[in-house]
Amino acid sequence: MYEHFFQCPYCWEAVSMLLDTSVNAIYIEDCEICCNPIEIHTIFEDGVLSSFNAIDIEQ
Repeated sequence: MYEHFFQCPYCWEAVSMLLDTSVNAIYIEDCEICCNPIEIHTIFEDGVLSSFNAIDIEQ
């Protein structure tokens, strides 16, 4: 597991999330601060995070 810090696209607070380095994924996770749903996109290459996007799904 890999802990990644990012800024919530709704409340702009710093959020941390544990990511599974064995899979590339697209999923929905609620912000731990404001509880709004965030679409998360992750890409890992050889266990290293190469791409991470946190998107406001209400755009």
